[in-house]
Amino acid sequence: QVQLVESGGGLVQAGGSLRLSCAASGRTFSSYAMGWFRQAPGKERMFVAAIRWNIGTTSYADSVKGRFTISREIAKNTVVLQMSSLKPEDTAVYYCAVLTRRSSWLSIQDEYDFWGQGTQVTVSS
Repeated sequence: QVQLVESGGGLVQAGGSLRLSCAASGRTFSSYAMGWFRQAPGKERMFVAAIRWNIGTTSYADSVKGRFTISREIAKNTVVLQMSSLKPEDTAVYYCAVLTRRSSWLSIQDEYDFWGQGTQVTVSS
């Protein structure tokens, strides 16, 4: 099993920034990719960003391109989502997830094997 713990959520005004972190622990950590998804009230959980762990390539949802940056801290088994120019529509519970096997479908949540509990991000207008 892999345990994921998110942190860094909170309340911020529109235009502001937040930094989310997700620390992985448990069995010898080995992942192909880590991703962030979000779920707004009354909506389905949606892809936000992902990073391939070994080579560091990234992918983003169109709605966050240019505003969010995903990165990883290999020594800490941590993935970071730096969010800037936040909008009220970014309000959601943000989840990190681990994909343990090679996949071309990083934006598909069913590809991921382990999930964190989520952290609330609220952007006020």
